[in-house]
Amino acid sequence: MEIVNFTPIPAFVGGALIGLSAALLLWAKGRVAGISGIAGGIIYPARGDMDWRIVFVVGLILGGFIYQWVGLGAGVSHIEAVVDTPLLIIAGLLVGIGTTIGAGCTSGHGICGLARRSPRSLVATLSFMASAIVTVFIVRHVIGG
Repeated sequence: MEIVNFTPIPAFVGGALIGLSAALLLWAKGRVAGISGIAGGIIYPARGDMDWRIVFVVGLILGGFIYQWVGLGAGVSHIEAVVDTPLLIIAGLLVGIGTTIGAGCTSGHGICGLARRSPRSLVATLSFMASAIVTVFIVRHVIGG
């Protein structure tokens, strides 16, 4: 295995910004920065709980564009999925089902939950990682992708 784009400084800064944004959301709104829950609240809105969610999701999307625009994303000119669109749709639906069953996503459990020392989040994060490892093994070595 060869690491093509080893970028420790941008990765460190990005991780710090994710942690900072999660801490700020918890401090300002008393909410955990679980992306699936935030996005789900846009799809199934609660009264008076929509504005901050939209701002958060737009910030996630714009952040990537701004990062590339200011030239920090050097070397990443084009990202292409190496699987067919139907498989991506199925994968997205399975992730949505999994986050519903697991009552949260990698950001909610893996970042915020672990930071709060939640045993439930530790189990969820270990489950996410184990299923990711098994999925990669199956796709690369069993199916041959």
